[in-house]
Amino acid sequence: MKSVAVYCGSSSGANPLYIEQAQALGAALVARDLTLVYGGGRVGLMGTIADAVLAHGGNVIGVIPDFLANKELAHLGCTELHVVGSMHERKLLMADRADAFIAMPGGYGTLEELFEVLTWGQLGLHQKPVALLNVAGYYDHLLLALDRMRDDLLLRPENRAQLLQSPDPEELLEQLATYKPVQLEKWLTPPTT
Repeated sequence: MKSVAVYCGSSSGANPLYIEQAQALGAALVARDLTLVYGGGRVGLMGTIADAVLAHGGNVIGVIPDFLANKELAHLGCTELHVVGSMHERKLLMADRADAFIAMPGGYGTLEELFEVLTWGQLGLHQKPVALLNVAGYYDHLLLALDRMRDDLLLRPENRAQLLQSPDPEELLEQLATYKPVQLEKWLTPPTT
């Protein structure tokens, strides 16, 4: 594993722990010689993690669509900054450049990016680890919803288990480093009750 895509808010959020953990994750990435791949913004949690990686001497690959770059939201200090034509191009390039994925606190965009890479993993389009940095229990209700999907036989237990999570950046990076992908045939006969 050489690079990790981090999805997170373009806002900093209400809880100061979100900023603290973005800074801690940035430092932990550099300590493991991992490149940050992220959405290319200079604001919110996105800007915080990029600044933390850069402050510790690490590499940052930013990928931002032109309509956001044109609003002067691009982080011009990135090691590499890619300005692309659409959100779809952004997500594809980020996924291609990353060996693993972490979602920190964020809004609709963060969830959309998270669930897209989870779905791609479920369909066998990649075998990269996907994780939540569950700062201050931010994702607790989401994890309960996923458990409900599994319990109602709408999500296979193996697919539910493919989403890693921890409140601690160091522990989460260790989970990513030791992840073993599950080989699972997607289109099996559903279980009967």
